[in-house]
Amino acid sequence: MVVVLVAWVAVAVVRRDDPSDAATPAVEVDTGGGVAETTTTEPPTTTSTTSPLLHVPAGPPTDQRRLTNLRTVGGAITPKSVVAGGAGKVIAQNMMYQHSITVYDENGELLKTIPDSVDLAAFGLATTPTVVKGAPVEAAFTPDAKHAYVTNYSMYGPGQGPEGLDSCTPSSAKAKGDTDSYAYRIDMDTLEIDQVIKVGMVPKYVAVTHDGSKVLVSNWCSWDLYVIDAASGTVTATVPLPATPRGIAVSPDNSTAYVTIMGGSTLAQVDLATNTVTRQIPVGSNPRHVVLDPTGSIAYVSLNSGGQVVKVDLASGTVVDRAGTGQLARSLAISSDGLSLYVVNYGSASMTKLRASDMSVLQTVPTGEHPIGVTYDPLTGNVWVAIYGGSLMIFQDA
Repeated sequence: MVVVLVAWVAVAVVRRDDPSDAATPAVEVDTGGGVAETTTTEPPTTTSTTSPLLHVPAGPPTDQRRLTNLRTVGGAITPKSVVAGGAGKVIAQNMMYQHSITVYDENGELLKTIPDSVDLAAFGLATTPTVVKGAPVEAAFTPDAKHAYVTNYSMYGPGQGPEGLDSCTPSSAKAKGDTDSYAYRIDMDTLEIDQVIKVGMVPKYVAVTHDGSKVLVSNWCSWDLYVIDAASGTVTATVPLPATPRGIAVSPDNSTAYVTIMGGSTLAQVDLATNTVTRQIPVGSNPRHVVLDPTGSIAYVSLNSGGQVVKVDLASGTVVDRAGTGQLARSLAISSDGLSLYVVNYGSASMTKLRASDMSVLQTVPTGEHPIGVTYDPLTGNVWVAIYGGSLMIFQDA
């Protein structure tokens, strides 16, 4: 008898910014497995569907490594965020200042600049040719890294309202004439936009569940979370949230989403079966970004106004540890082995690396002015930082 194992694992230019880039907190404000046994006379084969996002690079544990700057990537970019897919491609979202998404290989070489203009009619969203532009702000890869979803802060062109504002309520945005925005899906083989989905007003963060079935978008001015069926590209639920939602993390079993309420001081827990908020977890003022440890039992949240990262025990809903990192802590990334955290400090021009177990500061490295996005590449173990003024910095963690 030959046994075949099949494993599943779920595991310095002045910019318009989200209020997370202002010091005032009131404004902006994966592992399950199964084994199949097959009897056959054919030669043995092994197939793994482990997501590239869960790959752990060879070498020592990340909390025993040191960051060094490999290179700085420039060009016609103003990156608000940068995201690695773990399969050799990294994308940066350049807002309305460049109207583009730039795609790089794992070494930082530019593969393509994708314009953010689309014809809504080509995607069934208009009856006559209607070319509009976006403002790419955040992105998330599907578990297989074959697609990436990108949110647009605002849309520009026929039928689109005025540019969105960070200071808003649902009623004030509608009174101003704001219109709903769109999320794009990018085919990472062709590097073309192949789907356009209507979302809410001033969407910010986007996440994909670990099984790839749902796409989640936090809408800043609509004060809600959109749940999108990935297969059909349709919004299946709208979850009302307090002012103002931003970061999103999904539990390894895909049952729960955690959303930072940046206009307040909580982490909203959303049941993705019932599409309801089941708990508000106090974490501290102005929470911006959230990541989960590989077990899904711990959340790490960056507090923008306090310049801290807090460690939250999700079973008890309590903050169990914290670390000061720098002024205006923004985006946060976690290594694929779950041992290290990386947070960019917008006001301190630095990135801090923390040991996840005890929240001790392992290293603080200088960056360019206004670092705002960060991503851990599980293919290489490198850490990329988006510098809002116009560059990307690549750090080796070795």
